[in-house]
Amino acid sequence: MHSKFSLPIVLAATLWTGQALAQNVEVKDAWARATVQGQKASGAFMTLTAKADTNLVGAASSVAGVAQVHEMKMDGNTMQMRALPEGLRLPAGKAVALKPGSFHLMLMDLKVPLQKDTTIPVTLRFKDAKGVESMLEIKVPVATGAPGAPSGDAGAHQHGMHDAPAKP
Repeated sequence: MHSKFSLPIVLAATLWTGQALAQNVEVKDAWARATVQGQKASGAFMTLTAKADTNLVGAASSVAGVAQVHEMKMDGNTMQMRALPEGLRLPAGKAVALKPGSFHLMLMDLKVPLQKDTTIPVTLRFKDAKGVESMLEIKVPVATGAPGAPSGDAGAHQHGMHDAPAKP
């Protein structure tokens, strides 16, 4: 069923989900995983598309003491998570997904719980092929799962555990 308000609502929802356009990098479908009281870490996810070769070299947020670009991968039966000190390569014109179980932003030493249906500020730091740094500030919605995905633990991974054994 369509209404005369559907286009403005769709446009507002698209902007609200963290879509932003920087000079060189487009951010889509940004979201951060909600936490429970006492949880000190979470992840933020999004899709980044750079117009020219660029690296995502860092991040910051007022809700976290530390924000880092991380990679999670399996090494045999062990899940390994590590910071990417050189950043994440964003090849020109290619969408790079930051998603659970893969590349993501790690938000640690959380100052407040991340509550579902709120937003958090995140500043992304980029460095282009010429070494020029730029920043992009975005508002990231907090959710229990990826927008459009089932809620709950679908696709979840534990941010509090580095190098944890994988579940059989």
